[in-house]
Order: sequence, then C-alpha cells, then structure tokens
Amino acid sequence: MFKIGLTGGIGSGKSRVADMLAEWGATLVDTDEIARSLTAARGAAMPAIEREFGPSALTPEGALNREWMREQAFADPQVRLRLEAVLHPVIGQETERQAAAAKGSYLVFVVPLLVESLARWRSRVDRICVVDCDPETQVARVQQRSGLTEPAIRRIMAAQAARASRLEVADDVIINDGATSPEQLRAQALTLHDRWLALATTTGR
Repeated sequence: MFKIGLTGGIGSGKSRVADMLAEWGATLVDTDEIARSLTAARGAAMPAIEREFGPSALTPEGALNREWMREQAFADPQVRLRLEAVLHPVIGQETERQAAAAKGSYLVFVVPLLVESLARWRSRVDRICVVDCDPETQVARVQQRSGLTEPAIRRIMAAQAARASRLEVADDVIINDGATSPEQLRAQALTLHDRWLALATTTGR
C-alpha cells in the first residue's frame, strides 16, 4: 500500500488535514491517538508507567497525569527519555498492527515527531508531507484550544524539530499559516490527495 508520512509542529493543523484525507478514502494511523489510548485510564502502557515513575504519574482515574509529566520532563530531559523508552515500543507495536489492517486508498501515518525520528520513518513511507505554519500562528492556535501559557507552548515547540528541519525533508508541503483560509487548506490537501492516488495506482501499491 502507498504510504504517506504526515507531520507538522504543534498547532500546524495536521489533524485537520488528516481528517480530510480520511474523508476522501485514506486510512489513518495516528501515533498521537495511539499514545492517548495507551495512556488513558486502564491503558496498556499505564502499569509500566506507574512502575517507572510512581503514583504521581497517574491521575485519580488511572490515566497519565500529563501536566505532572510535562513539568518533570521540562525540568529533567532524562524524564522524557525514560517515558519514551516505556511508550515507544508499545506505540510501535500498535502502529504496525493498525497499518497491517489498513484497507483504504492509501495509508497515512500521522506522526507529530516524524522528523525527530526520521531514521525510523524515511524508509517506511513513500512520501513525507509537512503541514507548515509560522510560529506565532502555532502559539495562538494552541492557546485558543488548550489554555496553555505562551511560555509553555514555546517550550513544547522548542522540543520539536525546527521548522526548517521539517521543510528540508518534505516531499510535499501544505501551507496552513494565519492567512490560509479553510477553503485554501482544503484545496491544497485535495490536490495532494489526487496526486497520491495517481502515484498509488502507478506504483501498484
């Protein structure tokens, strides 16, 4: 099956683009959604997280205490590495399971940190698509939807790949900055969808 790696920084709008592609027949495998499921109450990763970090890492309902974990990770980079060591293997297993079951026109891996783990993903996808956005618009969007402070958002952005690094590895780019209308975003996504369908047919995948 023809495979796309879809990525972009926080607040770039990659989830909106992914939803459009799914509407037009693509199958999505969203690693963020997988991670949220694994770290929800009674999620498959929670026993290992509790063993690694103790009860403070859990909410009263038994889900991952994201605010606590975020504070610990920003204070000590080793915390993030320890969390990744717990999560990445189980995320990888579920990603592979969902990909193997995919039946759409083509497969889209939605991976926020694709560029940060490029060595793993470059050989697994046929094309990398970056949803690009200027930093100020990213901050405004995330503030509107999450209520996080600007310094907290900028810390998250600083932990992600630089905008230039994402664009450097992109085979395709969708612009979704502050001047992009919903209609313009949809038109860009549809153009690429049609191109990828043609490529999927040409390559026989």
